[in-house]
Amino acid sequence: MSNSSVYHWGELEAQARAGLTKRASAISQLVQPLLPDGADNFLSYQNLLAVGAQGDDGRLWASLFVGPRGFISAPDDESVQVLAQLAADDPVEPMTRRQGKLGLLAIDLETRIRLRINGEATPLPGGLRLAIEQSFPNCPKYIQKRHVVSLAEARGREAGPADGKRVAALTDEMSELVAHADTFFVASASETGDPDVSHRGGNPGFVDLMSRTRLRWPDYVGNNMLMTLGNITENPHAALLFVDWATGTTLQLTGRAKVNWPEGLGPTATGQRSVEFELDEAIYRPEVLLTNWSAPTLSRFNPPLPV
Repeated sequence: MSNSSVYHWGELEAQARAGLTKRASAISQLVQPLLPDGADNFLSYQNLLAVGAQGDDGRLWASLFVGPRGFISAPDDESVQVLAQLAADDPVEPMTRRQGKLGLLAIDLETRIRLRINGEATPLPGGLRLAIEQSFPNCPKYIQKRHVVSLAEARGREAGPADGKRVAALTDEMSELVAHADTFFVASASETGDPDVSHRGGNPGFVDLMSRTRLRWPDYVGNNMLMTLGNITENPHAALLFVDWATGTTLQLTGRAKVNWPEGLGPTATGQRSVEFELDEAIYRPEVLLTNWSAPTLSRFNPPLPV
């Protein structure tokens, strides 16, 4: 698979801006339309699967499938099956009940292993099947180690909690969750609507709450592909998902993002690369995951916060 067939123009532009063109080209062969060796065993062990999707209105949303081990499987090397459903009040739920593109991220918080899988989804009774277009592993950096404390049976639930909130600006409780977060998920999409969902992590407080409608986070050194930044270069629509890991409460944000590039190019650039996010709508859903996780063991790779 050639470099040109792996990356779209936004990714190539972001890689060039960061001085990573050669590195990104060298690892482009990791991106394949099939699962890597051992992925079937890895997937069958997971309790957690992030999903990103773009609606007909162009807005992106991110969410989480949660289930007992075995709810994710690989019928073959070219597809993934998910036997779980999102609650009816989840903004991603309509996109999982129809044919269309989805971005998935299987992430093991105990072992800090993650695998991104993007492709075309087809609904199934009780779940979906995804025909893989892109699959590739990501490095373990910035993943905070956690384990599941309890996992309730969530299949078949017809609706989420009645006290969920949809607002245009963050409330105090939402702001508190963002301000203390050490992890969130970000969904983005290319200009042609191919979605992707990725993980972002750091020490608690690494997300800067600039206002009730604007967030900013540093873009730490990662796998050098810059796929999220490349998508944002082509398509500013983005989605964020924050989780209260102790209670299973989620905060889903949709809006528009932009990349703040340092001055200069590549190794000569000065300043921290970052992403700003402008909120359009927030959905706060208390204890919707019916799951809770342990307190984190923070990654040793997390950069210290600025004083």
